Amino acid sequence: MRKASQLNVPARVVDPALESLFDVHEATLPNGLQVRLLANHQAPVVSLYTFFQVGSRNERPGITGISHLFEHMMFNGAKKYGPKMFDKTLESNGGRSNAYTSHDMTVYYDDFAADALETVLDLESDRMRSLRISQETLTSEREVVKEERRVRVDNDITGIMDEELGTLVYKAHPYRWPVIGWMADIENITREDCQEYFRTYYAPNNAVLYIVGDIDPKKTLALVRRYYGDIPRGPAPLKVIDAEPEQKGERRALVRHPAQSPALMIGFRGPAAREDDTFTLDVAQYVLTKGEGSRLVRSLVYEQKLAVSIMLDWSWRIDPGTILFYLELKPDSDPQKVEAALYAELEKMAREGVTERELQKAQNNLRSDHMRELTTNSGRAHALGHYEALLGDWRRLLSLPSSYTSITNDMVKAVVAKYFAPERRSVVTLLPAPSEA
Repeated sequence: MRKASQLNVPARVVDPALESLFDVHEATLPNGLQVRLLANHQAPVVSLYTFFQVGSRNERPGITGISHLFEHMMFNGAKKYGPKMFDKTLESNGGRSNAYTSHDMTVYYDDFAADALETVLDLESDRMRSLRISQETLTSEREVVKEERRVRVDNDITGIMDEELGTLVYKAHPYRWPVIGWMADIENITREDCQEYFRTYYAPNNAVLYIVGDIDPKKTLALVRRYYGDIPRGPAPLKVIDAEPEQKGERRALVRHPAQSPALMIGFRGPAAREDDTFTLDVAQYVLTKGEGSRLVRSLVYEQKLAVSIMLDWSWRIDPGTILFYLELKPDSDPQKVEAALYAELEKMAREGVTERELQKAQNNLRSDHMRELTTNSGRAHALGHYEALLGDWRRLLSLPSSYTSITNDMVKAVVAKYFAPERRSVVTLLPAPSEA
């Protein structure tokens, strides 16, 4: 039998230090709501996260951006707590809240004093049960989202390029549209669209509740049953089909926009989060762009002086995601020359791999960042939800350090050669255009 490293499968050995931190109590209510409870009595505070299994991946043309729109709608009152009362009530109890929407999920979270737990459960269950979806609220929040899109996409260089890249990397998959949605779709989402979306994707059978902090798991579960138990199940969400065809060659787009300097955004189709290559790409990412001494920063920014900055964004997704490079160039830089220098570095890594020091440094930094995330109640609650949503089981976070330490130089070489192949790349080049009066 071959070893895990020879099979290109990172070993999954539970880290004892992590295991001691995660005595998680799990339950599922009759209406389908999944509950994860973790006690931590170091301080009288609690974090509550609600992960709804819905993101832009679940949308369709005509209603793109509706998941993000709901992130705003969810703070505008329900049956018991009216408009603006959610934050007012939470903050009066010393708490705070926020939310985010991604391609794969929508997440709401609250941090508060432990003695406010029942009040927060009342607040959160109220809006899951009976969110107020009025035409007035929709009109108001629609304008907020439209302005957000103007700021973050229409008038932002990285936003413009990222949106263009998405349409190059994906031809069929819902990842091709931006999380914030297309402007025309945002303008035309109806109240009926929102009501149907809410009944399906904000139902208890499409959610997982994570509560971490100074709690008694048994008493907390009883409270969750009291406040959430009568919320009816929703219809089963439609399955998302990954019909993305294989990319057979390089794809390119040229964007002209008022700017001080040219820029490059280059995307390569990556694996899904649950694939083992995901962890090896994490290591490659840290070697390439983590810190001032990383390969690409040292070579392209400091030695060759071709770029002002370079970053690599490799974010896990449920379906195959995007490995994205973004390079800010100098005003006199030649984008083609910078591209060639980047590809030369990637080809060198595919051919020679990484040094023992680079590998060890990347593994140490990955473990350190992973551990740092788990130092707070909020970090632990988010980690539980994040890993369960993307890897299928929160327990995968317990073996993540061993998954990284089992990665070898040969595995890095193989993954870099596979995913950074020329036929897998999509390139958006931004060239400065005269500013319009």
